[in-house]
Amino acid sequence: MTTTPRLIPTLPGRLYTSPEFFAREQEAIFESLWFCAVRCSELASPGAFRTVMIGRENILIVRHGDGGLRAFLNVCRHRGARLCTEEAGEVRRTLRCPYHAWSYDLDGALVAAPHLARMPDLDRAGYGLRPVALREWLGYAWLCLADEPPPFEESVPGAAAERLGEAAAIDRYRAEDLAVGRRIRYDVRANWKLIVENFMECYHCPTIHPELTAVLPEFARGYAAQSSVGHGAAFAEGARGFTVDGGAGFGRLPELAAEQDRRYYAITVRPQVFINLVPDHVIVHRMFPTAHDRTVVECDWLYSPEVIESGVDLSRSVELFHRVNVQDFAACEMTQPGMGSRAYRAGGVLVPSEHHIGAFHGWVRERVGAEAAPPGSESDTP
Repeated sequence: MTTTPRLIPTLPGRLYTSPEFFAREQEAIFESLWFCAVRCSELASPGAFRTVMIGRENILIVRHGDGGLRAFLNVCRHRGARLCTEEAGEVRRTLRCPYHAWSYDLDGALVAAPHLARMPDLDRAGYGLRPVALREWLGYAWLCLADEPPPFEESVPGAAAERLGEAAAIDRYRAEDLAVGRRIRYDVRANWKLIVENFMECYHCPTIHPELTAVLPEFARGYAAQSSVGHGAAFAEGARGFTVDGGAGFGRLPELAAEQDRRYYAITVRPQVFINLVPDHVIVHRMFPTAHDRTVVECDWLYSPEVIESGVDLSRSVELFHRVNVQDFAACEMTQPGMGSRAYRAGGVLVPSEHHIGAFHGWVRERVGAEAAPPGSESDTP
C-alpha cells in the first residue's frame, strides 16, 4: 500500500517573535552546546585576544605562551567589570581590568591587584578567571559554557560524519590548513531559526537562486544536498568551477577523493554553523543570534594558502555564495514579519522534501521544552 506524502506542521509563529522564548533558547541551546567562536589563525601570537558573545555571556579567548588557546568568561572577579573591552587586541603578559587594575596571567590566575600584599591569605587561585571549555576543529575555536559540556567528537565532528557518511570525508579538505580569503559579515533582521531552516532546504532554490541552480542544476528540482546521507550535488556539465559565471576555480584541494571532485556538500552543525564544501575551497557560516529578530552571520571563504599568496582575484569565486547569502537573508527578513501574524499563530507547513526541517523543529522542542510544543497542543491554544 502506497502512503501519500503529507504536509508537516512547523513551529508556532510566536517562537520566532518572543523575547522570552529567545532567552530560553540562549540558555538551553547557545549556552549549553558547542559554539564555533573564532578562527584560530586570528590569534597568531602569545597575548593576542578576541572577545565574542555566546548567548548572554561575553567570552575572552587568548593565545597562551605555550601556543595553545585559553577561554574565560570576560568578567573581572573583583566587581564584575568587563576585563577586555575591545573585540580584538594583544597584551604582553597579563590581562588587566580597566576598573581597579586586578590583573590575571594568560592561564587566568590572579597575579596582581592594588593592596594585594595586605591580604596574604587571599586565595588567588580561587579568584582567577572562570574558564570556558575550548576545542579546535577545522581551524576554529569551539567553546562550550556548560559545566559539563556534551562530548565534542560526537556532537561536532560527529555531525559532519553523520551527514557525509564518514569522518574522513571532511578531513580531506584540510580546512584547518586553509586561509581566509574573504570574510563578509551580514546583519540579518530575522530569527536564527529561520536562517537554519532556509539553509537546510532547497525548495526555494528555483525561485530565488538562479546563479546557484545554473552551477548545481539538481537544485532546480527543489531537493537539498542535505536531504540524503553522503550526497553531494553535481556541477553542471558546462561549469568549470564553483564560481558566479561557472568559470574555472583554483584546482582541486590535494587530498580530496575522486568522488568529491565537481561536487558540492552542505553540512549543518547545530546550533549555529553551516559548512559548504567544494573542490577548491570551503565556506563556513557562523551565526551569532543577538535578539529574537536579529542574527549576525559571519561567512568565511577558505582557500589554500598558495592561492591567497599568489594574489589571484577571488571575486568570481566569492561572488557566487555571496549572492546566495544576500538572496537567502532577504527571504528570511521577508518571512520574519509573518511570524507575528495571526495567520501564523499555529505555524505553517512543510512539504515532504523539507522533512529534515521537521527534525530540526523536534530538536528545538527537545532542547527548550514544552513551550515549543507542536501545533494543536494545549500550549498553542489562543
